[in-house]
Amino acid sequence: MSIDCKATVNIGPYSRGGMTRGGNKAADHDMGCREKYTPFGIVNEDSRELYLHFGSSAKTSDFIVDGLQAWWEHSPTAARERCSLLQIKVDNGPESNGQRTQFLYRMVQFADAIGKPIQLLYFPPYHSKYNPIERCWGI
Repeated sequence: MSIDCKATVNIGPYSRGGMTRGGNKAADHDMGCREKYTPFGIVNEDSRELYLHFGSSAKTSDFIVDGLQAWWEHSPTAARERCSLLQIKVDNGPESNGQRTQFLYRMVQFADAIGKPIQLLYFPPYHSKYNPIERCWGI
């Protein structure tokens, strides 16, 4: 599987300059928003399924592992039982790199909770564009 977070998105009546058929009105600035959400995505390369998790916290190690736990809990029981190993492709971002002790600590907790071994597969610096989840963000 492949995972990644994107930058926090301001939620509100904002326009990005697109065309509309209706008489929608949008604010011309995205300042002063009250809601912000951070998207976290998982692509299961075996089943070709995309899972999106949105949270109101910052993009942190804890947010990433919380998203993984939510994905695991929503996965069908049969799929969880068939799984013998989770291979997770991760970019080398500051919140999920292999030297980030909080991320590794939470991943060990996650592995213990689900009872499955986990392999973290890291892309070299500046090569995260090859991570399959990156192709989903444009959609």
